[in-house]
Amino acid sequence: MIARSTTICLALLALSLPAVTPAADARPAGLAPSDQLFTTIAALDTAVFDAFNHCSLPGQLQRHASYFAPDVEFYHDNGGVTWTREEMLARTEQNVCGHFRRELVAGSLQVFPIKDFGAIEQGVHRFCQFDTGKCDGIANFVVVWRHQGDTWQITRVLSYGHQALE
Repeated sequence: MIARSTTICLALLALSLPAVTPAADARPAGLAPSDQLFTTIAALDTAVFDAFNHCSLPGQLQRHASYFAPDVEFYHDNGGVTWTREEMLARTEQNVCGHFRRELVAGSLQVFPIKDFGAIEQGVHRFCQFDTGKCDGIANFVVVWRHQGDTWQITRVLSYGHQALE
């Protein structure tokens, strides 16, 4: 009941706020690529997806898993929601490993700090089939990273807007 009341209150609040119309080319300004946090998150993105792209090789799926919190929430517009690292990895092993790789679209990565928590990473990625070498899909993504001590872990993922590339 509390969640429903909160949702109703947020909807009413949204109705009372003035509409904001951004410029057609407006895009939130993330950190500059020269910023240390941007560099860190970009390196983590590369490492996570290097393991993802090679997850059919021994040890790579486990390496990929190490970047995710045990209670990670993964929202995929076509595949649905997974609520745990184990469930997400089972789907990755079944649907990804040996089938396709993920590539970050150059220039699409943005990083935003989250005070006293970590960072938000967003961008666009494409998917390329191993059997044909053809990149035939593209989607948006958002990753929430938690920073504790020297460790960065993914706590939430949104992968959405999947569409075929022509």
